[in-house]
Amino acid sequence: MSRLRLALLILTCNALFSSQAQTHIRVEPPNWWAGMRNTELQLMVYGENIANCNVDISYPGVRIISIVSVENPNYLFINLNIGNATSGKFEIVFTKNNEKIATYTYQLLERIQGSSMRKGFDASDVIYLLYPDRFSNGDTSNDEVSGMIEGLNRADMHGRHGGDIQGVINQLDYFNKLGVTTLWLNPVLENNQPSWSYHGYAITDFYRIDPRFGNNELYRVLVEKAHSKGLKVIKDLVFNHSGRGHWWINDLPMNDWLNQWESYTQSNYRQLTSFDPHASASDTKHMVKGWFDWQMPDLNQKNPFVARYLIQNSIWWVEYANLNGFRMDTHPYCDKQFMAQWCDAVMHEYPHFSIVGETWFNHPLWVSYWQKDAPNIDGYNSNLPIVMDFPLMNAINKAFDEEDGWETGLARLYEVLAHDFAYPNWNNLLVFIDNHDKGRFHRDSSLEITRLKLALTFLLTTRGISQLYYGTEILLPGDDARGHGDIRRDFPGGWIDDAESKFTVQGRSAKENEIWDYTSNLLHWRKGANAIHNGDLTHFNPENGVYIYFRHSNQQTVMVLINNSHESREIVGSRYNEFLAKFSGGVDIITGNSIDNLNKFYILPRSAMVIELD
Repeated sequence: MSRLRLALLILTCNALFSSQAQTHIRVEPPNWWAGMRNTELQLMVYGENIANCNVDISYPGVRIISIVSVENPNYLFINLNIGNATSGKFEIVFTKNNEKIATYTYQLLERIQGSSMRKGFDASDVIYLLYPDRFSNGDTSNDEVSGMIEGLNRADMHGRHGGDIQGVINQLDYFNKLGVTTLWLNPVLENNQPSWSYHGYAITDFYRIDPRFGNNELYRVLVEKAHSKGLKVIKDLVFNHSGRGHWWINDLPMNDWLNQWESYTQSNYRQLTSFDPHASASDTKHMVKGWFDWQMPDLNQKNPFVARYLIQNSIWWVEYANLNGFRMDTHPYCDKQFMAQWCDAVMHEYPHFSIVGETWFNHPLWVSYWQKDAPNIDGYNSNLPIVMDFPLMNAINKAFDEEDGWETGLARLYEVLAHDFAYPNWNNLLVFIDNHDKGRFHRDSSLEITRLKLALTFLLTTRGISQLYYGTEILLPGDDARGHGDIRRDFPGGWIDDAESKFTVQGRSAKENEIWDYTSNLLHWRKGANAIHNGDLTHFNPENGVYIYFRHSNQQTVMVLINNSHESREIVGSRYNEFLAKFSGGVDIITGNSIDNLNKFYILPRSAMVIELD
């Protein structure tokens, strides 16, 4: 090669990889932290023909373990040990033929003091689930963002409406007034998709907050401000798939980065194949490796580089934003061995952290398979601490619309709870009456408000970790029969041009204030209710349309009564003497009324009582 040609080649490489053009080299994770429990770090480097370069790092405590080239020469994977490194910056130097092609400045940050001990959520908490795009628009300047494919269209129930992270920050006092303790935001990472991008479940950049919601720093501010007001924050993760618009889709690191087929193949959605001892290999493959949707390419977590990428990404967000927990979307659709590895890695780094997986099954035994330490016959241990109690949700949505019978009405609740023997930890169940994928419990104004009161009373006093869906406290309607957009309506008052604000007493109707006050009263009482947080649950077989159970600990005993019938019922205390014999009376925290005679008293039709016994 002539000197002229060599000089031109070096100039070309410098143009592509110069430190003045950092966008030509992409490194993920974009930074890391010194002092992590896991001392190994894998960097994914992306740049044109970067695999043809040598790599050098000179920084005390940072050692290159290996440099891995893969089938796409535009990627390099650098495996580091950083166990003895302190915080600071160092240069990653790329050379070719002994000529420096590029440098990349990488930073190890200092961890927040005590960050490894950050507290997750548990049964003492009540989670408030909200859709950022549909909750509050606090910054209209990001309604339209250059480079984002889908713009604002509030008239379209499936379009973007403009809610954002600043809107959530603006309403932090509202959550305190209501009485919830934890916020779960549906995904806020970049979803640069042509349509339906508002829901957040088709991620196009795992390290970037969608600019229509704000930016990474604003997300960190949200968590910081939430913590200052005593609120925890859960991040919604999606590891089963990315969005079709993800930056790597048109230049994959390797062919098996995705689960690919000869032609588009959708998941059969048969989640039972993940534990069915009789399932065919074909059905199991189509469940796990089939795509959830044609806009959502399925990630292959069996690929060790994909697995490492996802594990490090989740740990990065915990450390960056100081999070309290994760909720994992479509948990059983991922490779289950990887999911166990992921849970173990996160919990090893943060022993007091919380993870809940979306375990959408209709039977308690099917849900219990996914909880950590379940005695599964196949030996599988998910390492997943918290699972979602869809069976109880289904029962709640039927119980208060039926006449009580042997298997109907309140018996549905009793029977689901009787299956708790299947769970290693029944207090680590997320309990809810509706969410962003199910029709709202109070779907329209034709339903009686007492129905919702009964459901809320049960939800907030049964075992497990309670979750409310935004708007339930103001009777926000929504019917899934009219599409997901209908159950993800805008919260009235979240937009400056809204006619009224349901965030305020003045903006709510009398009926809306009635349910808001009812909910808030229960929530604030619950904060100090030790028996609800970590006490046992003992229930009595429902009779005459009345279901009675006790939450009890060494410090407190609470008697909960739910009358599902349309008549007043006499309560004869002798049936419940194993608890009531020790008490002379109590106070119904719903009404504030004292109950001075526990031997005989009455409960009104279609009502509930929560008696703190004295």
